Amino acid sequence: MRIISVLFNLFLLATQVFGQLNPDPFKQLGTDLPTANEYRTASGAPGHKYWQTRADYKMDITLNDEEKKLYGDETITYHNNSPDDLSYLWLQLDQNVRSKDSDSHLIGTTALNADGGNSTRTLNRLNPTFDGGFKIESVTDENGRGLKYTINKTMLRIDLSQTLQSGQKTTFNIKWWYNINNTRVIGGRSGYEQFADGQRVYCIAQFFPRMCSYNDIEGWQNKQFLGRGEFTLIFGDYEVNISVPEDHLVAASGELQNESSVLSSIQRDRLKKAKNSFAQPVTIQTLDESLENSKEVATKYKTWTFKADNVRDFAFATSRRFIWDALGVKMSDGRTVMAQSMWVPEGDCLWKKFSTKAVAHTIKWYSHYTFDYPYPVAWSIDGSMGMEYPMICFNYGRCESDDTYSKRMKYGHIGVIIHEVGHNWFPMIVNSDERQWTWMDEGINTFVQYLTEQQWERNYPNRRGPAHLITDYMGGDKSRISPIMTNSESIFQFGNNAYAKPATALNILRETVMGRELFDHAFKEYANRWKFKQPYPADFFRTMEDASGVDLDWFWRGWFYTNDHADQAIGEVKHFTLNTGNPEIEKARQREIRDNALTPISDIRNRDISQTYDEIDTTLRDFYTTYDPLKLDAVDQHNYENFVAKLTPGELELFNNGKHYYQITFKKVGGLVMPVIFQFQYTDGTTEDFRIPAEVWRFGADEVTKVFPTDKEVSKITLDPYLEIADTDTSNNYYPPQEEASRFETFRQKQFLQQNSRENPMQRANRAKKLKKEIKP
Repeated sequence: MRIISVLFNLFLLATQVFGQLNPDPFKQLGTDLPTANEYRTASGAPGHKYWQTRADYKMDITLNDEEKKLYGDETITYHNNSPDDLSYLWLQLDQNVRSKDSDSHLIGTTALNADGGNSTRTLNRLNPTFDGGFKIESVTDENGRGLKYTINKTMLRIDLSQTLQSGQKTTFNIKWWYNINNTRVIGGRSGYEQFADGQRVYCIAQFFPRMCSYNDIEGWQNKQFLGRGEFTLIFGDYEVNISVPEDHLVAASGELQNESSVLSSIQRDRLKKAKNSFAQPVTIQTLDESLENSKEVATKYKTWTFKADNVRDFAFATSRRFIWDALGVKMSDGRTVMAQSMWVPEGDCLWKKFSTKAVAHTIKWYSHYTFDYPYPVAWSIDGSMGMEYPMICFNYGRCESDDTYSKRMKYGHIGVIIHEVGHNWFPMIVNSDERQWTWMDEGINTFVQYLTEQQWERNYPNRRGPAHLITDYMGGDKSRISPIMTNSESIFQFGNNAYAKPATALNILRETVMGRELFDHAFKEYANRWKFKQPYPADFFRTMEDASGVDLDWFWRGWFYTNDHADQAIGEVKHFTLNTGNPEIEKARQREIRDNALTPISDIRNRDISQTYDEIDTTLRDFYTTYDPLKLDAVDQHNYENFVAKLTPGELELFNNGKHYYQITFKKVGGLVMPVIFQFQYTDGTTEDFRIPAEVWRFGADEVTKVFPTDKEVSKITLDPYLEIADTDTSNNYYPPQEEASRFETFRQKQFLQQNSRENPMQRANRAKKLKKEIKP
């Protein structure tokens, strides 16, 4: 009995090991996903008892431009909509990542370059001297009594004097201040940029203690902020008073409440005109006004008041150097959303042409693919970075000294605006957990960015989205490639993993696996189900299947849970034609093959034999000396007539249809299962496409063989002809195999090309015009 038990355990172990070494790519995800419940259903929709907590904020903020400090006083009303009673609350202190003792300094790895090229930012990380963490002055209840609190690095816990029961709310106050960091020296998503004239642009975010999310998946999401995994937040209403020098302009999340107090009558008139301008932006503060405004520094302060309803965060930007324009965007429900930009003179050549129109374009097309933009304004701010918040984002784009710009700068500028404005949908409204799952906002948003860029300009030079652009990454060193389903802090090659790969995966679903109609419907369903709610990966996976009727578990498993790559190859190809049985046709075909066959070298040289024996002695010759088995005779014709007489009309048609049969072996070299897509090119120059679903690999084989009948003879077979499956090695995708000759450059050529590549195409065109004038005929 003991022997049987041991053998059974060994069998179980062997089964587990075999399963690990030979995972089933079509195994359903059921047991790998969280169990569905009354909060989150198996269809991927919020359940009938779905809940989420809420926090409303009232803040008074003062930005001291001279000291480069921010002072804040906030009153938070926290609504416990959970079914649980809470004895303490957690808040995020993200600015503590700038503390001198922050873990973000300790966990980073650094190496110095002995030959130089070490940035000041790198050196600052080695011995941080800037103290940019929160200085909490007080935490009190609504009656001003002190509350017990504990600071744990980037988290703050408030111990409540009495339990906050389910369905109740509590109000408390926090006062704080911190030193604002120089983003050019220290980096960061928030801070100021210093200019040569001594003026600054402030892009301020994560500037106040914010409530953590408490939900049915994580409980309190109080994972420390280390600088990469962004934010997990809850919705609420904001009333924010921002005091800045009186010569500053301010842009912020929400609507400005006191225009008459902070804007001139000219600015108000221009803004009113902009609300009714739907084609071209209206300038609110001009370049000349910006330059004049920067000549002197105001010492008095002015308070701007903003309200933002049902947002998960708040940010603002302020400077005396800003240029400002605005454009109305008509929504399907009749509302007008104000698309607006503020920028500095150094970026004027780009921003005045593209920024606000890119904002309006993003609002139009993201609304098309998901749901109408619900907020009243959308800002693009020149912060020389890329970062997003509700209704406002900080972007980049600067001109050369001669007011030209490179192609890369142009499309980088447009692309970052589309991307960051697009974040209003993901994750500002479809409120995913960024701290855990970067791909749910960055990857999904990058995908919709790609769709929106296609609507901007034909042949837009996309960086991410199309399948062929991800192949170098996916075919690379597996030890440096993480599965998409990896926590934000632990991802190798962050941009490729969290942005490019999920965006590519969704594009492949849309173009190849599901088709545009099914995908667009399911994707819009996901966005509408989870707007103003907090989805997790399973909710996305389940909704996409539920709304489309397509089993995608194999796709999620391969693309999101592994670091496998796709590589298909054409193996053996055999060409068959059906033997018609007609001796007149078949013997003629066999004679042609025989007559065109290669001749062995010995036979060629033996032609020099002067006389063979049977030529000398002809008595040696007999029937077989001149017998040709391929010569048609009466027996052949008689047998064929008897054969045809026994065939049905359908069978006779089959024998006479003249079809070609191609038996092709397809190989799965990479680990990902993908549809098999290939093209026949016929000898007459026409082509035909074939698409085989990924389920052809369902039994785990690394190669499959299929036969394809055609009416015409095939001259060429191409696998993945439209670059749809992210095939990492296309050299094995052709029959007959084809090679591409490589071209090389000499050292002198390379040196010359590098020297001339330092000017952008606009500068080159200007130089060409100048040369043309100098070389007049």
